Amino acid sequence: MSPIELAASVASAAYIVAALLFIMSLAGLSKHESARSGVSFGVVGMVIALGATIWVTLQGAWGQPQAVVGLVLLVVAMLVGAAIGLWRARKVEMTGMPELIALLHSFVGLAAVLVGWNGHLHAPGLSGALADIHHAEVFIGIFIGGVTFTGSIVAFLKLSGRMPSKPLVLPGKNVLNLGAIVIFIGLTVWYVTMPVLWLLILVTLLSLTLGWHLVASIGGGDMPVVVSMLNSYSGWAAAAAGFLLNNDLLIVTGALVGSSGAYLSYIMCAAMNRSFISVIAGGFGIEAPQGGDDEHGEHREVDANAVAEMLSGASTVVITPGYGMAVARAQYPVAELTQKLRDRGVDVRFGIHPVAGRLPGHMNVLLAEAKVPYDIVLEMDEINDELAETDVVLVIGANDTVNPAAAEDPSSPIAGMPVLRVWEGRNVVVFKRSMASGYAGVQNPLFFRENTQMLFGDAKEGVDDILRAL
Repeated sequence: MSPIELAASVASAAYIVAALLFIMSLAGLSKHESARSGVSFGVVGMVIALGATIWVTLQGAWGQPQAVVGLVLLVVAMLVGAAIGLWRARKVEMTGMPELIALLHSFVGLAAVLVGWNGHLHAPGLSGALADIHHAEVFIGIFIGGVTFTGSIVAFLKLSGRMPSKPLVLPGKNVLNLGAIVIFIGLTVWYVTMPVLWLLILVTLLSLTLGWHLVASIGGGDMPVVVSMLNSYSGWAAAAAGFLLNNDLLIVTGALVGSSGAYLSYIMCAAMNRSFISVIAGGFGIEAPQGGDDEHGEHREVDANAVAEMLSGASTVVITPGYGMAVARAQYPVAELTQKLRDRGVDVRFGIHPVAGRLPGHMNVLLAEAKVPYDIVLEMDEINDELAETDVVLVIGANDTVNPAAAEDPSSPIAGMPVLRVWEGRNVVVFKRSMASGYAGVQNPLFFRENTQMLFGDAKEGVDDILRAL
């Protein structure tokens, strides 16, 4: 066996080990207790995959100056990427994680587009059915990558507040999206039979435009699902690149990411009473909310001392966090408040909506970061039936996920979306900066209920004031 053949065999074995570690990583990330080990499995798997790639490239470059240059560029790119990754990981706040993840998805899409173009410009000498398969892989890979790239950029802009969260509603937007898909199918058949450069340019422009329009057409309330779906798209883009590069690990990893992202998106759509097809089709049938800031009556304000007195006399307390808690970095004083109340014999639990925050699991990560015990952090379905027997419900930075209009107003843009029924609690305290509507642009009648009181201001300062009063 030649050195190059031996290197290829070693790399293949290493890729199998890396793929198994990635599967273990996904399994670990499915539970709070094993999430840290899941991340470690993923890191080790990636190190093995990169090491194997460098090894096989080094063996192929031996004695070939041009290949040595490619190897040097590969190592430089890895070092630069690692440096940027470490820097961003150390600097990014938890509130900035959703947009960072969306931005990272865009890189995967762009890479798939570049790999596809490389597959056209440096096509292997194939003929017959093999050539047709290669051309189809090139065309489909570019299309998926382009949609992922611009879709992720728009998601980043929306999540970071650089672009309005309200959906873009163009006349006949659904026809535009479906028409783009039909055109893509026709262009694919054309390219397979006649692989010319101008068709590649056309599908690149089509995919970039479609990706932008798909995500721009989706409102803020559905953005957590969008981030999950873009994760799925990036996986399929990676798998497409794997077929073009004849890399088994890319194919396996891309399929894992693509399928798990799609399944998570489906679960989240069910939790939001949204049609899976409608969301991935760019908000099919969902109209932009109108009049989001219209009020529904008079609200009542309360101060920290009154809330502390309310909590002192309570036997059961439920805390429902949202994105506002993340923005204020209030998870640490919330954890301290939880411990203080539990020390006094108060039964404190958390209710987490499946799409609370801007990312699946966002609130769970924040609470784990603050050392809140896992066993008192419950999902919506576990806590909803017990809210009616709760003395005090603290709504800290949540809005759309606790909106009674979803259950009571059929004309609401979020009608039918399962929500935490916090209004059933005996006393409800809402921590909020103002009376403005939530990210979905829908006003919340909860703020005007007789058993609801508003504690205005920064959530962290509000909880700190309650702690001092206690």
